[in-house]
Amino acid sequence: MAYSVLVPNQIMAKNVDSLNRSAVCASNVENGNLLVLASKSATAGESEVWTATVPSTSAGLTGLWMAYEPEVVVTVSGSSQYKGLDPNPQNFINLAGDVFSAFKPQLGDIVQITADGLSGTYIAGTTTHVNAVDTTGGLQPVWGNSQTASVFSMKLLAVQNLPLATGAIDTQRITAYQFEVVGL
Repeated sequence: MAYSVLVPNQIMAKNVDSLNRSAVCASNVENGNLLVLASKSATAGESEVWTATVPSTSAGLTGLWMAYEPEVVVTVSGSSQYKGLDPNPQNFINLAGDVFSAFKPQLGDIVQITADGLSGTYIAGTTTHVNAVDTTGGLQPVWGNSQTASVFSMKLLAVQNLPLATGAIDTQRITAYQFEVVGL
């Protein structure tokens, strides 16, 4: 299974420390997933770590955070874990219970996300936004025909090819969608 790849083209969080947090989640989290960080972890030794939960109408669909951890794939063999053996970022996921990085998107931020990080179907000329929605276990933004009012939303800017070293003799590109954050 391929996981989403996130490229933060231009984000305010690169220059503002308060827009960056360490988080932990009870489930696996892909880069580009939307999260609620409402409380700090109660686990000993994790005083600077926030507990990530799934966005919902009750937890809030605004003020969301986005998972973004450098894509260093962890290969598990028995009880041992090895980093960096697999160069394919599509094989990377933040494992449940592991601490990862998240940033708080701001209006005007520009990011690229591969199709694996988006729910629903992209239809050229019709679907123009991705929005946070209240779905069971839904961490991914969902394609829509317009911006949904009063929820986190991103406007499609371009469909692009993202270079990806696969080690094979092929095009070594995957489709990525470039978005601008238009609703928080």
